[in-house]
Amino acid sequence: MRFKITEKDIHPHLRARMDQRGITEEEIIQAMNSGELVSDARPGTLGKRLAFPYNKDWEGKLYREKEVTVYYKIINQEIIILTVLARYGTGFKRRNIKDED
Repeated sequence: MRFKITEKDIHPHLRARMDQRGITEEEIIQAMNSGELVSDARPGTLGKRLAFPYNKDWEGKLYREKEVTVYYKIINQEIIILTVLARYGTGFKRRNIKDED
């Protein structure tokens, strides 16, 4: 299943968290399509995680990588994104980022 999101999928509260945590829509899409399933999602919730090369400054410090985790539900074939998290650092478990059509 290939995930696509649109602006209507991003609740204003979610948009605020994305901005606060430095996460883009494209990173959410890539994490959902190419990331690994997480084991810490609550019952009835799914999660995907993906590490990206970053090599940029975040809040005054240079970080080599960023890991994005997306928690979501699928209800009546509709994706409900609950929250997104970002960790900045290095040495995150990585998978190849590629389109898997």
